[in-house]
Amino acid sequence: MDKTSLIGIIVALIGVGVGMVFKGVSPAVLINPAAIFIIILGTIGTVTIAFPTNEIKNVPKLFGILFKEKQEMSMPVLIKMFSDWAQLARKEGLLALEAKTGDVEDDFLRNGLSLAVDGQSADYIRDVLSEEVEAMEERHQTGALIFTQAGTYAPTLGVLGAVVGLIAALGDMSDVDALGHAISAAFVATLLGIFTGYALWHPFANKLKRKSKQEAKLKYMMIEGILSILEGEAPRVIEQKLASYLPAGERKKFLEESGVNSDE
Repeated sequence: MDKTSLIGIIVALIGVGVGMVFKGVSPAVLINPAAIFIIILGTIGTVTIAFPTNEIKNVPKLFGILFKEKQEMSMPVLIKMFSDWAQLARKEGLLALEAKTGDVEDDFLRNGLSLAVDGQSADYIRDVLSEEVEAMEERHQTGALIFTQAGTYAPTLGVLGAVVGLIAALGDMSDVDALGHAISAAFVATLLGIFTGYALWHPFANKLKRKSKQEAKLKYMMIEGILSILEGEAPRVIEQKLASYLPAGERKKFLEESGVNSDE
């Protein structure tokens, strides 16, 4: 499970709730069915209008991505794997890697390695795999855009909810005390709209973008590793090349442990 998503939501709720108490406002005012209906159903409705069915039906899967930690292969482990494969290929030939394809769990990596073993050209392999990564990024971008749009619509719907509440409040001004309470309740929709928009939907969109970028980075490293083996590069050269995908501190540590001079 991706704990940061859950922790972030809890911290945001605590922050707003405690802040309301400090301001002398009871969190109980948030239990406002009219405001909840306007914001939640309104946001769902507007997003449904904005996107086609084949994209909307992926929303449950997007929530799964947000709250589940995908088990990606570690980059240092992957680099060492490519180094070992390169050594095997230099000793026994590229066809020796055919036996390794069955052990690869990642579909993308297994497909790329199979293309190399089958004798496809480097340009062909790069084109095929790069197009697959670009298609993945486009799908992820669409998913993030759904939440971005939800974050744009929700605050505006909050204003709409406040206007509806004010219309109801000003419809009967005979009781001043009741009028004040009604006006206060009218702004609950605005609060909910802003909170869901900027504490949930926009952050969700950003997390999807970040996860997509990390996954694409890993796949591009796989492409470079496969092509390096295909071109017969030395294991040490491959390690140094692929280590460039690691953060500076992690890269230095990896190269030191591998016995590769990072200044080469």
